[in-house]
Amino acid sequence: MLRVAIVHDWLNQVGGAESVLEVLKETYPEAPVYTSIYWPQAMPARYQEWDIRTSWLDSLPLIKKHHQPFLPLYPLAFEGFDLGGYDLVLSNKSAFCHGVITPPGTTHISYCLTPTRFLWDYHEYVKHEGLNPLAGALLTPVLPLLRLWDRIAADRVEHFIAISDTVRLRIEKFYRREAVVIHPPVEIDCFQVSDSHDDYFLIVSRLIPYKRIDLAVKAFNVLGLPLKIIGDGRDRQRLEAMAKSNVKFLGRLSDHEVGQYLSRCKAFIFPGEEDFGIAPLEAQAAGRPVIAYAGGGALETVVEGATGLFFREQTPESLAEAVSIFDAGDFESAAIRRHAQGFDKETFKNKLRAFVDDALAP
Repeated sequence: MLRVAIVHDWLNQVGGAESVLEVLKETYPEAPVYTSIYWPQAMPARYQEWDIRTSWLDSLPLIKKHHQPFLPLYPLAFEGFDLGGYDLVLSNKSAFCHGVITPPGTTHISYCLTPTRFLWDYHEYVKHEGLNPLAGALLTPVLPLLRLWDRIAADRVEHFIAISDTVRLRIEKFYRREAVVIHPPVEIDCFQVSDSHDDYFLIVSRLIPYKRIDLAVKAFNVLGLPLKIIGDGRDRQRLEAMAKSNVKFLGRLSDHEVGQYLSRCKAFIFPGEEDFGIAPLEAQAAGRPVIAYAGGGALETVVEGATGLFFREQTPESLAEAVSIFDAGDFESAAIRRHAQGFDKETFKNKLRAFVDDALAP
């Protein structure tokens, strides 16, 4: 029986990385999960059924709510794990977890969500993330050392898998390594196509600066068309203050409610630039077209003219122009759904297992 360990950066918030982690755990259900910190109250209750093994960082005060000031310590934490006895280590990496040290005879495959963003794109990261001032003060002097460590850590990985071609190119640039692209899994069967749709446009997103929800709010302020925004985050108060009455904030909703809104929207709006972006595929799984910024992962998931439209400049004016020329009658829900099925969870599992089999073959 294949002995597998999964390594994840941290478990103190839920996002796209955790969606991937859950499918990795489904694929290898007996695998323990090694991670730096685990905050059970912030994670789904089902995680408490997993074998989760934390580093010594987990015992430090305040770290679970404020992990950024401790970032310089994470390399030490991941290097401290004993991963002896495993045939395969799978790291689900956006930060430091690819830096684990594996013994001879163990194959390390890194599913790379992105090369560590705050190391290799620090100024853009700070601009959009609003980095905690204390974290910024602690990070700035050690950034060169962390970049060096990150580059060396990448050499410990036998095989890289990238979530998109955008990330593959970053791996090539920053780590000087080749990677195969396997797109992240999407729960296609959780979404259904409706026989008809309403007139509202829709966003489903965490409300944080880099998602660029502000572009959509400003564009729809001018257009006067109905826009519904599902999600919450630290940017919500600022966004609500700038929004006119045609823009409605619905907060966090259940998965079922989100699915209902997706299936009934006129089109899904995706104004940010993501490494991949699962939300546009969830909209397409519900048969709805996407109006997306022409950058990052959207270029790999939206087919212009068939499953959506692109706007070319990341400005409210460019987005407003795309919405103005959009005609829902130009798109066929069934064809959009078929496109999304190419990114289904089972497709991901099959591609991952095939890659692992090839990597472990004598």
